[in-house]
Amino acid sequence: MAYRLPSIIVAALLAGPALADAAHPTVVELYQSQGCSSCPPALQTIAAIADRPDVLALTFAVTYWDQLGWKDSFATPAYTQRQWDYAKGLNHRQVWTPQVVVDGRSDVTGTRAAEVDALLAKASRPHAPALNVSAGKVMVGEGEAPAGGADIWLVRYDPRTIQVAVKASENGGRTLGHRNVVRSLVHLGRWTGTAATLSVPVAPPGLSTAVLLQTPQGGPILAAARG
Repeated sequence: MAYRLPSIIVAALLAGPALADAAHPTVVELYQSQGCSSCPPALQTIAAIADRPDVLALTFAVTYWDQLGWKDSFATPAYTQRQWDYAKGLNHRQVWTPQVVVDGRSDVTGTRAAEVDALLAKASRPHAPALNVSAGKVMVGEGEAPAGGADIWLVRYDPRTIQVAVKASENGGRTLGHRNVVRSLVHLGRWTGTAATLSVPVAPPGLSTAVLLQTPQGGPILAAARG
């Protein structure tokens, strides 16, 4: 009588390391502020990779530069908190801009485009669970979950280039182009290793959808998919 491996082991073996492609994009998160004079080159770094099918580039605006007299038009405290979560997860004592975080696993200063490219070249996710977004549903496949499970995040972002005329702070008088600005980040639920399907609302006009499966509190991103 033939021996059959348990289904969870079979799924893990079949998945293997997920190399970056359109179905398994590498997530590149830029943390920046319109009030930071070091950030415009990092915005260009994101613009240069935003159309790559193997990359999901996202721009998060943080709030702690607003005290210089210009309130970033896209910033929310939730994005600042997400950056602090990464600081703890990546063993940093402080946050800064511009910071680029790749797959929640590594980071670099956003002005260093060559170093961003180097991180992208070696990015992969060991045994990534299947993740799909279509027809108003998010489907997560069976797989090995971290202890305590993983968070499922719904991201809405603007894929256009948005020009912002900054009138004060360190970039006062400059017009800055932003790509893939995150407009909302919603926690959908928790994945514990069993297959799951969740409903998601229709995206607001002009916004694109992505879903992240991520270890809690600034941990590694296990899988990502575009809607």
